[in-house]
Amino acid sequence: MTGVAATVRTWARMVKFSHSVFALPFALSGAVLAIAGHGFEWQQIFWIAVCMVGARNAAMGFNRLADHAIDARNPRTADRELPAGRLTRISVWAFTLALSGLFVFAAFRLNPLCGWLSFPALLIVFGYSFTKRVTWASHLFLGLALAVAPVGGWVAIRGGFALVPWLLGAAVLSWVAGFDVVYACQDLEFDRREGLRSIPARFGLRGALVAARLLHALAVVLLAAVGLFAEGLHPAYWLGWGVVTLLLVHEHRLVSEDDLSRLGVAFFNMNGIISVVYFANVLVASLLAV
Repeated sequence: MTGVAATVRTWARMVKFSHSVFALPFALSGAVLAIAGHGFEWQQIFWIAVCMVGARNAAMGFNRLADHAIDARNPRTADRELPAGRLTRISVWAFTLALSGLFVFAAFRLNPLCGWLSFPALLIVFGYSFTKRVTWASHLFLGLALAVAPVGGWVAIRGGFALVPWLLGAAVLSWVAGFDVVYACQDLEFDRREGLRSIPARFGLRGALVAARLLHALAVVLLAAVGLFAEGLHPAYWLGWGVVTLLLVHEHRLVSEDDLSRLGVAFFNMNGIISVVYFANVLVASLLAV
């Protein structure tokens, strides 16, 4: 049993399974917003969760394959499972293809539109892995990859599009791009040496932190727009919106041009809390409005 547990831990570390907290709550937020005045079935929630697990972990597997050689040269990532030899490329390819298939299957279980959209969704989440080779705006592509989650959550329930999920998706894009810019600051010198594109490598630490703040300010505005246009939300939504805003402000107080020592806290702890708080906010505001 110990061997099985060790294998599970190895795969979970490879895909950073704990980071699922960034995307899943926003997918569920999109679904909750769609439920107002429409209704739902519990199996829809189950298949949304399966879609998120499949797409997110397939994307991470593909990213590890695409970045294998780069990760091996970066001291910060050289101990990842592929460069360190704890997993083989064949096994990670098998994992990635299996999770991709699970995602497509689950999407078709939701409705035909979700099923057909699963193919371009995979192209988006896989395509991100190559963007840092060609543009310093790669952070926006990562944001786009996660922005698929709330839009998909809405389409899973409604079977079509509307303004609100696009607003929430745009907010997620800005939020993810902002914290990814901060996270990329730790690789500034490596990226420049390797010829990789990023906002920190292009504009320096000061420019990167300013860009991250602007992106998060835009995310706050877009989340406010969600509150204005969404149906069936109790005014309590604005309390949660205020908490998310304060958490983002606090996140930026944790890092500065002269001190990146708390970057890990700013990246994982704060952003994980923000995603969960926002989902709880949407859920409570929806329940109170019933």
